[in-house]
Amino acid sequence: MKLLIVTSVAAFQKDVLKLFKKAKIEAFSSSEIDGYKNGNNLVATQSWFPGEKGGNESSMFFSFTDEEKITEFFSHVREFNNKLETNNPVRAVVVPIEQSI
Repeated sequence: MKLLIVTSVAAFQKDVLKLFKKAKIEAFSSSEIDGYKNGNNLVATQSWFPGEKGGNESSMFFSFTDEEKITEFFSHVREFNNKLETNNPVRAVVVPIEQSI
C-alpha cells in the first residue's frame, strides 16, 4: 500500500475524478486548497489587509491504494497532461507507507 497525493487547479477537479475512476481507485479524499507558483504572491497575502486573494483555487486528493492502481493512474495523468494547453498540469506523487492500521 502507498499514499497517492494529487494536486490540480480547481478547473480540473472533474477531470481528476475521471482519472481516479479510470484507474479503478474508488476510495480517496479531497480538499480545497490555495496553490502558489512563486514567493511574490505569498508575501502579498501575508499583509494585514491584502487587496486580493493570493493563491489559485486548487484541489488536493489523496488515496491509500495499491501500486498497480497508482501505475495506471500515472499513465492516465501523463496522457491528460500531454493534451493540456495551459501551464497548470495535474501533479501526483507517491509516498511509501511503512506502517498502517
